Amino acid sequence: QVQLVESGGGSAQAGGSLRLSCEVFVFTDTNPCVGWFRQAPGKEREGLVGITASGRSSEYASAVKGRFTISRDNARSTVDLQMDSLKPEDTAMYYCAAQQYSHCANALSSTYYNQWGRGTQVTVSS
Repeated sequence: QVQLVESGGGSAQAGGSLRLSCEVFVFTDTNPCVGWFRQAPGKEREGLVGITASGRSSEYASAVKGRFTISRDNARSTVDLQMDSLKPEDTAMYYCAAQQYSHCANALSSTYYNQWGRGTQVTVSS
């Protein structure tokens, strides 16, 4: 079992930055793949990026590649999402999630994630 808690959401101006953090509580022997997702009102949940348990491999969605950066600190049990060059269309509820595997199977598909945090709101104004 894994529990996830997001923090760091808030408001920013277009072109600004925010950093989200996901604290990952692992109660099994397997450190999981962790992904970040977002969901805007009236839209489907969108996969942004996934990172393997080791932190050595990640996969980004084209919508955020080059602007968002994921990092993982297993000593602190955190997976952070640095968001730069923010746009109004980045406004959404942001979630971190965990797979039951240490590698990432289909990192951008929510179907492969079985544990979810409660989310943190990000609002970007123009």
